[in-house]
Amino acid sequence: MPGSPAASWPRFRARLKSTFEGADPRVCAAFWLFGLINNVLYVIILSSALDLVGPSVPKGVVLLADVIPSFLTKLVAPYFIHKVPYQIRILVFVALSACGMLLIALTPASRDGKTVAIKMSGVILASLSSGGGELSFLGLTHHYGHFSLAAWGSGTGGAGLIGAGAYVIATTTLGLSVRTSLLAFSFLPVIMLISFFIILPLGPLKAGAKQAEYERLDQDQSPTISAEESDSDTSPNASPEGEHLLSSSMHSASGRSFTSINQSRSRTRNAWNSLKANLARSRGLFFPYMLPLLLVYVAEYTINQGVAPTLLFPLKSSPFEHFRSFYPTYNAVYQVGVFLSRSSTPFFRVHHLYLPSILQVLNLILLTSHALFDFIPNFYIVCLIIFWEGLLGGLVYVSTFAEITDNVPKVDREFSLGATSVSDSGGICIAGFVGMAFEVWLCNWQVRHGRNFCKKL
Repeated sequence: MPGSPAASWPRFRARLKSTFEGADPRVCAAFWLFGLINNVLYVIILSSALDLVGPSVPKGVVLLADVIPSFLTKLVAPYFIHKVPYQIRILVFVALSACGMLLIALTPASRDGKTVAIKMSGVILASLSSGGGELSFLGLTHHYGHFSLAAWGSGTGGAGLIGAGAYVIATTTLGLSVRTSLLAFSFLPVIMLISFFIILPLGPLKAGAKQAEYERLDQDQSPTISAEESDSDTSPNASPEGEHLLSSSMHSASGRSFTSINQSRSRTRNAWNSLKANLARSRGLFFPYMLPLLLVYVAEYTINQGVAPTLLFPLKSSPFEHFRSFYPTYNAVYQVGVFLSRSSTPFFRVHHLYLPSILQVLNLILLTSHALFDFIPNFYIVCLIIFWEGLLGGLVYVSTFAEITDNVPKVDREFSLGATSVSDSGGICIAGFVGMAFEVWLCNWQVRHGRNFCKKL
């Protein structure tokens, strides 16, 4: 029968084959692993927030330590990180993340101020690695095309699912100690080395680096070239004023060669013009791409860190024996939604980024209202809402970078992909501050109205 499942399967398989036609399995595997490993420790740290600092410290403290260094890295690094080869970056990211996790895992379990501060130092190291890795790998997709971006997005979604799920399984199902679990997870960054140096074909990256070197040499060529030729070879990113300065600096006293001083001045002016051009690019990215990504992250991380710890039900009406099980379970459900939506790019795209961002804000209002007035009848409905929250957040993330890949000119694309990544960390930073106030306020409200579950965590 035409409408039977047996008849539909060949059509689905043919559509799937055409969707992934031209995809290089090594590229997809490498970028999926990049997304997974770069983000998985970040997720594990957030999943373990309650165990790291205890119930008396707002979980927003862990969120801020996990995101502020990442945010600052994404804010400033796009303007100079292109000077550092990807091979060196990978080694630095792996070292930072592994050392950070070892510092967290090997610090004694005491929850006094000094111990918490040491653990937060480890979180900061892992955050620096995560932020630098995200903007670098997003920029790297410029050399490998759409499928690398889709694989990266799916890998980051997988990081949320695997990281949160693995922590719940390790500490709840298997009964491993927090210290043992975190110590085992600290060896995961080694996979990033294998992905880059063994799995990923480096040909496209080397070709892109060679092209960039040609462009740099064009900008530094000798003064024997005419002004018209100089203008035609100057990077399209340079401003007319920059071209004039560059042309003027190319005339030495003899009219035939540079002095070292003139070369130094020329390079300084080129660097300044490049910085001004990149700042102008960032302004052009704000409203179409950065702002909707910022909004969705403010809303969802306020839910995750400020509201979710207070979404508790009597243990008799839940599948749990301890109140501490609610928080990591909500996080795991959220990450399932993120994984599905971040893996959806080859099949489904959102072009109007503000719509899902506004829906996410409505989720925040709904769950905050429930935390205050207790009108959602059971735990499973809250799980559905949080799953929907994860779907929206992941969809905005991958759609934002896919829209940049489609709409931003090629010459601006690598910078734009990295620079826009600051929005998610910026949104999480804002949510961290809001979430700390929200959690304390909501918990105190519940206690005053006869619901003291949040004090039993």
